[in-house]
Amino acid sequence: MVGGVEHFMECGSGGCWALQVEEAGPGSDYGFRLDGGDVLPDPRSAYQPYGVHGLSRLVDHASFPWTDKGWQAKPLASGIVYELHIGTFTEKGTFVSAIEKLDYLAGLGISHVEIMPVNEFSGDWGWGYDGADLYAPHHCYGTPDEFKALIDACHSKGLAVILDVVYNHLGPTGNYLPQFGPYFTEQYHTPWGAAVNLDQRGSDEARRFFIDNALMWLRDYHIDGLRLDAIHAFQDDSAVHFLEQLSQEAEELSAHLGRYLFLIAESDLNDPRVIRSRDAHGFGMDAQWSDDFHHALFSLMTGQADGYMADFGSFADLATALNEGYVYSGDHSGYRGRRHGRRVLGLSGHHFVVFCENHDQVGNRAKGERIGHLVSPGMQKIAAALMMLSPFVPMLFMGEEFRASTPFQYFTHHDDPELGKKVSEGRRKEFSAFGWDPSEVPDPQDPETFQRSKLKWVEVGLGEHAEMLAWYQELIALRRDEPALTNGRMEEVEARFDETARWFVMSRGPVDVVCNFNGAAQEIPTKRGLVKVDGESVKINKRS
Repeated sequence: MVGGVEHFMECGSGGCWALQVEEAGPGSDYGFRLDGGDVLPDPRSAYQPYGVHGLSRLVDHASFPWTDKGWQAKPLASGIVYELHIGTFTEKGTFVSAIEKLDYLAGLGISHVEIMPVNEFSGDWGWGYDGADLYAPHHCYGTPDEFKALIDACHSKGLAVILDVVYNHLGPTGNYLPQFGPYFTEQYHTPWGAAVNLDQRGSDEARRFFIDNALMWLRDYHIDGLRLDAIHAFQDDSAVHFLEQLSQEAEELSAHLGRYLFLIAESDLNDPRVIRSRDAHGFGMDAQWSDDFHHALFSLMTGQADGYMADFGSFADLATALNEGYVYSGDHSGYRGRRHGRRVLGLSGHHFVVFCENHDQVGNRAKGERIGHLVSPGMQKIAAALMMLSPFVPMLFMGEEFRASTPFQYFTHHDDPELGKKVSEGRRKEFSAFGWDPSEVPDPQDPETFQRSKLKWVEVGLGEHAEMLAWYQELIALRRDEPALTNGRMEEVEARFDETARWFVMSRGPVDVVCNFNGAAQEIPTKRGLVKVDGESVKINKRS
């Protein structure tokens, strides 16, 4: 249906239906009626101005006036990444309003801006991981052209853009994709239900749907890199794994465009095949998030030892993470009740993205507490120094650098009242099992849960917020100035520690990062002799 007029499509080879409608063009609203049913949006819709249930709108991607000709992103290996959520990054929560903060990010020393999913999802606000229309930017954030304007502005400031994409499931509301073909299979099951069909009958077209989506963001929106959500949830026994195919086609697009493109995986497999090159029988991802580094550091700072954190808690774990990338590389995991992972051999630390916090590690806590809510300013400075001066690619979560007072909570705006009720009840039940009072767990469906998660930018210049921002700026400048801090050589990291006295020293080239996790001041041995460090504090010494 186009403009209220129905047109009949014809089935061609391979079960694909097609029709040329002369009067349709950019700005035309349309939808598909299957077997006499309701009119549905296009699964490949480029814009959903009326939300997940409404008509789709045609977009001419070639008409946007780009100004970034000749743009090349900095290598990810030299990057400092900043993860943000469009809806809470600014008060207005739009693509256009985010442009106003780009000078701040460039001045901070950020090189790559990682944007949480912007695909169309149910409701006016949410994290974006319950997407329904993967090709369409969320209409409440702005139009496709406004998203392109944000990316164009990032490039004008020297900022590369990474987009978070979700190919392991679709959201529970507005997911009409199964009605159009065998995009899901009951052969495998995931935490979200039937798995995406990557290796069963009809999987050629299903794989094409997701790979074409990735290529669209890279090509039509000038995105520089993609972060692939939870690739451990992919079920694919094909001879050529989905990730390998995606890697190859992204590389081919990069060659065609003459522009550096890259892929980052989120994976808890601790499997180096994910980040090995295809010619070394890997999947060809350029990097992966390193949860082990976060867990080792976080457990030491907070003493948390429940859930998956039970596998961590020693300074030896932190040293292993710095030297090997994974803490678990074939070792027995008590949390999993089995051996987990495989050793990383011959790979640079540049293949790992590390963080003190991210949207998951903050937002999946009952109250959405940030690291700044859980530890002292001194302890956060320790965490920032170890992350920023590590052999890995550091990533900040929005507001972390100025010790934001606002939480980042789990929020949804499902338009189905029954679903919204189930989400709220499920959230309370989940944390009740950990001993939380259900009344203290914020309701995801309450608009205030969303509103209180918005950053307060006035804090940037105030008191301890300004002091923390200055510390992050100092660390970023040091990382950029000292070649030994960006070489990615994990095997050259020297880590010394005392589990009882609770101190840790990380040495990289001429730089010693001397960390006192103890509450009392103490003298800590370094290559330059004893260094007195106040309780819950860090000193950075640079040898000549």
